[in-house]
Amino acid sequence: MAENSVLTSTTGRTSLADSSIFDSKVTEISKENLLIESTSYVEEEMPQIETRVILVQEAGKQEELIKALKDIKVGFVKMESVEEFEGLDSPEFENVFVVMDFQDSVFNDLYKADCRVIGPPIVLNCSQKGEPLPFSCRPLYCTSMMNLVLCFTGFRKKEELVRLVTLVHHMGGVIRKDFNSKVTHLVANCTQGEKFRVAVSLGTPIMKPEWIYKAWERRNEQDFCAAVDDFRNEFKVPPFQDCILSFLGFSDEEKTNMEEMTEMQGGKYLPLGDERCTHLVVEENIVKDLPFEPSKKLYVVKQEWFWGSIQMDARAGETMYLYEKANTPELKKSVSMLSLNTPNSNRKRRRLKETLAQLSRETDVSPFPPHTPKSCTKSSKNSTPVPSKQSARWQVAKELYQTESNYVNILATIIQLFQVPLEEEGQCGGRILAPEEIKTIFGSIPDIFDVHTKIKDDLEDLIVNWDESKSIGDIFLKYSKDLVKTYPPFVNFFEMSKETIIKCEKQKPRFHAFLKINQAKPECGRQSLVELLIRPVQRLPSVALLLNDLKKHTADENPDKSTLEKAIGSLKEVMMHINEDKRKTEAQKQIFDVVYEVDGCPANLLSSHRSLIQRVETISLGEHPCDRGEQVTLFLFNDCLEIARKRHKVIGTFRSPHGQTRPPASLKHIHLMPLSQIKKVLDIRETEDCHNAFALLVRPPTEQANVLLSFQMTSDELPKENWLKMLCRHVANTICKADAENLIYTADPESFEVNTKDMDSTLSRASRAIKKTSKKVTRAFSFSKTPKRALRRALMTSHGSHGSVEGRSPSSNDKHIMSRLSSTSSLAGIPSPSLVSLPSFFERRSHTLSRSTTHLI
Repeated sequence: MAENSVLTSTTGRTSLADSSIFDSKVTEISKENLLIESTSYVEEEMPQIETRVILVQEAGKQEELIKALKDIKVGFVKMESVEEFEGLDSPEFENVFVVMDFQDSVFNDLYKADCRVIGPPIVLNCSQKGEPLPFSCRPLYCTSMMNLVLCFTGFRKKEELVRLVTLVHHMGGVIRKDFNSKVTHLVANCTQGEKFRVAVSLGTPIMKPEWIYKAWERRNEQDFCAAVDDFRNEFKVPPFQDCILSFLGFSDEEKTNMEEMTEMQGGKYLPLGDERCTHLVVEENIVKDLPFEPSKKLYVVKQEWFWGSIQMDARAGETMYLYEKANTPELKKSVSMLSLNTPNSNRKRRRLKETLAQLSRETDVSPFPPHTPKSCTKSSKNSTPVPSKQSARWQVAKELYQTESNYVNILATIIQLFQVPLEEEGQCGGRILAPEEIKTIFGSIPDIFDVHTKIKDDLEDLIVNWDESKSIGDIFLKYSKDLVKTYPPFVNFFEMSKETIIKCEKQKPRFHAFLKINQAKPECGRQSLVELLIRPVQRLPSVALLLNDLKKHTADENPDKSTLEKAIGSLKEVMMHINEDKRKTEAQKQIFDVVYEVDGCPANLLSSHRSLIQRVETISLGEHPCDRGEQVTLFLFNDCLEIARKRHKVIGTFRSPHGQTRPPASLKHIHLMPLSQIKKVLDIRETEDCHNAFALLVRPPTEQANVLLSFQMTSDELPKENWLKMLCRHVANTICKADAENLIYTADPESFEVNTKDMDSTLSRASRAIKKTSKKVTRAFSFSKTPKRALRRALMTSHGSHGSVEGRSPSSNDKHIMSRLSSTSSLAGIPSPSLVSLPSFFERRSHTLSRSTTHLI
């Protein structure tokens, strides 16, 4: 029977969609030629053929079929057996047989006779849509797979393949032997082979054979389509079909999660080293060498293969993600370079100085990874020039520009790495998130990015062409309306954004995999999307603090002083529009407790944007911030570090403003240090002479000197590794730096002359006691210290005499004494600042100690 032929009829009553049977004499004549021929010629050469439906056996008893045929105006007859066909056969009719069952003997006889056979759903569907009966050279029961092009792979049994192909044809589908771009679905019986790999690369849905069988079971359902997502997704080949996985280098919690995901995605898992495993998934950032020699059949892949397969909803190609043995870690740079084989103290000091200098140089490298999306950021016009004399105002302005640049880069990462891929059309495996979910998560991030890109560009122009008289406040006043417009919608709904991420990650494995892949990239600094999205919430308070610091270092006669005040006021106005209910009262209460516990704690530690993160008990291991062996408590806040030592003598109690009696302050304030001053966090390796030790390399922005603070943790409640990661994370947040882990360096204790040996021994405690006693004696006999009573009398005398004694002009000796008293009184009258210059603080302390030693000698 011909597949493609054309029917021309003068009656106009034909029910064929676009074809019929030609007489053998005109089969070679094209359609175009037929349209040109006259009607008389067609009538002479071709007989008029009318479509007639023959309802076979049970089909003739269906009232709805008869009604449907009448609706489409097609003549019909009933037939009980094949033998009756001989009496019904006529050259005037194109017979179309309607059979209820495509598996009985009657259907087989009609099929062998090359008759045109359709199923009842075809007639009902044409009646519903008002269309003519479709033409098909093969038996057509329904249109469940109409317009679908299928290809098969991995079938070894011919009988099964023939059965599946036949069912596809019965449902209107088309089969292709070779896989090409026109194939809409690949039916796979295994996850190997070239067809499978090409389908994965093209994003073609890969289906199980059950998909065809289940579609055939629903063949009588009106308007059913096998390609709809809800039905099709039930039978897609899962990513880990035929895979047996094992995992190496992951934490117990993460390993359990990945094992559960493996089973959800159609795979199995076995313990490490089992010979039945097909894949070994490795955490490449931790594992530097495999514990065994893998077999040739075992794929050793990075974790990105695992999450990438889940994200694209298909097994990714292993060759792109093969694990390779890592070389020397990049972080092992200068901290382990020193091998101190000589007891020469001068050489030790020199090498220590060189090591600190090296760490300082590495700190000055660009604070953000070089993989920033090019489409979102502009390259700097010039490297920031360094004035011949760095003023404090220039230093703060430089820090403001650097943090603003880092912040813009982080916003660009959020947009390019997360938002844009989620919004793209034609995602492999379909959309990961719905448009409304994407809008809830990212909100006004693109608008915030646009505003801060402009602010960064203006700050860059100002820094490149620096002049003390140029106004920084004008820049923020210029964009204050934009900030008011863009920030409140995001910050007020941040909790909803956070909840949406958590909810989607739990309910949608592909989104969970998407986050796993992208959060592991260098651009994210291994931070989660929630951690990156909290940056806009933190940014405005940080800018306000920097502008306030800039105002302090701006001369009164500088016009920018008043402008900065207005800019700070505009930022406060923006923050007023942000929901005040987000503040946590419990966090504020904790800060009050710290202020009451620490004697001399700066009052401005109390701030609405500040919260207490962690308290750590330590012992000082060096000369800074206090003597070796002193018990030091570190209070980590979200933007600063309060350092306090244990008081040697506690007297009296303290009554709070609310009338409650509080215990006396047990700690003495040493220093409140902004986290931005911490340039490196050193994780001191564990040795026989050094346990639970770490160090901080600090440098204030207005100083060039580096200071090393070393401590030993005394509590086992918080592991040192967790504490250091926590500290680095908040340092990175403060300076708007994404790669927090790059702040941690592993160091040998010998390289930095750090040890905890005999820290708790009786001899060590006695030595520290002698040292304290010697200091007290030194202060008692030192002329550099003036007793309070004598100082008070001297001040009263000097103020009463107005610079003269008994009417005489003061002698040179008297002038010298009075000048010393005056300088001492001025120092005594200055309250302890909240954020003092750390090196100058240590220099004064070292100077006092050296003079004390001189007096003892």
